[in-house]
Amino acid sequence: MNETILTIFVLIGTVPAAISGAMLGIQKEMDIFGVSILGLATGVGGGAIRDILLGINPPAMFVDPIYAFTAIGTSMLTFFRVVHHEFTRHPKLYEMLMLVTDSIGLGVFTMVGVQTAFAQGKDYSLFLIVFVGTITGVGGGVLRDLLAGRVPYILAKHHLYATACLVGAIVGALLWPVLGDLWAMVCGAVLIFLIRILAAHYRWSLPKAQE
Repeated sequence: MNETILTIFVLIGTVPAAISGAMLGIQKEMDIFGVSILGLATGVGGGAIRDILLGINPPAMFVDPIYAFTAIGTSMLTFFRVVHHEFTRHPKLYEMLMLVTDSIGLGVFTMVGVQTAFAQGKDYSLFLIVFVGTITGVGGGVLRDLLAGRVPYILAKHHLYATACLVGAIVGALLWPVLGDLWAMVCGAVLIFLIRILAAHYRWSLPKAQE
């Protein structure tokens, strides 16, 4: 895949992820450093975990700091009162905006994880490729929540979040040899986006334990 296209894909996912991390830091009454760290962890954390799992050393966030700088810059911008107050003035609009942008980021990050696994040129199993894609999608959010001292979102809520990543990663990986990397990534990311939006609208959820 063209490096410029891949960079655009990652940046599209980084911005909304960093905003979600920064907003949590603001809710926790952190200073600008804490807010930036949460935004950075959310924006590039999943990719760092992915690279460590695949033995890519150093991780991409250190080789090309544009992703880290984008996450930090987005977080610092969100920190300004005039910006984050605009996000919270209209709660329903903010929730819809975050759902849409988070779903886009989730789809993009997951498929970039799949692409990175394929790009290593090794005979990886479908299980590993799907696992790497999923951890790339949800890893930043897990780091964000752990740093903020709360139960990770994917464990505390009964919804189709990591499940959407799993489905999209499987479909994308299976389509890879048929459609090629770009269109397989697009199909997987769109599928993840649609599952998340439909799950939120129709309140789909995974079964939970009966007391």
